[in-house]
Formats: sequence, C-alpha cells, structure tokens
Amino acid sequence: MAFSIKEASERLGCPAHKIRYYEKEGLLPYIKRDQHGNRMFEEEHLDWMRLMSCFRATGMKVSTLKHMVSLALDGDSTIPQRKAILYEYKEELHRRQLEIAEALAAVNNKLTIYEDIESGKLPSESKLLDQMESIGKDEY
Repeated sequence: MAFSIKEASERLGCPAHKIRYYEKEGLLPYIKRDQHGNRMFEEEHLDWMRLMSCFRATGMKVSTLKHMVSLALDGDSTIPQRKAILYEYKEELHRRQLEIAEALAAVNNKLTIYEDIESGKLPSESKLLDQMESIGKDEY
C-alpha cells in the first residue's frame, strides 16, 4: 500500500518538509511518484525514514548517512564498510553515553545537596561560596 507524503508524515510523526529534505539529500532512494508527480511511499520507505531519524537524533551527520546510503546502493559487497562506519559510530555513542551518565550523576548529586540544604542537613551554599571567595582573595 502506498502512502502520500501527508500520510507518511502522520505515520512517522514528523513534518513533511523533513521527508522532502531527506529525499532531496538522497537519503530516501527509489521514491516513486504518481501520475501527478506526488511522492508515493511504501512501508519500507517509512522504516528507512525511522532508521535515518534515529541516527540523526543521535547526532549522526547527514554526510555520513549519505555515504551509508551510497554504499547500500552499491550492494552487499559494501557491508563490511557499512559495519565499520557503524562500529566507529557506536564507539562515539558509547563515549557520549558515559559523558551523559556522568553529567546526570552530577545533576542528581546537586539536587541531593539542595534538598539537604532545604531540610537543614547542610549549611547554606552561600556560605561555601563566600569561603571560596575569601580563599581566592588570599591567593592574590
């Protein structure tokens, strides 16, 4: 069953202009058009768009996606190259995941400190900042 760009947009939960952009950039190969020139999408196209959107949401560059699509169009002989790209990207995502986990831990720690200050378990943070200021002045 073929879908119009409006139907594809609704099914994907993304604006039609994003779909047009992906097609213009060559990320959606083999999109057919009806007798009026309207794009017609198959379920496979929507699955491909979901994958591209997932990669973009992680920060993958459009140029990398274009390269992946180009390799895919060249056939299965390029699978090792595509795997190498994804393995490298997976390492980057893992590194970023660790950074985000560290940042999340810092935010949670700070929230705990604020809760302890509010409940009177810790002194005011302003006093700590004042101490840091006076230490800084003593060094000059």
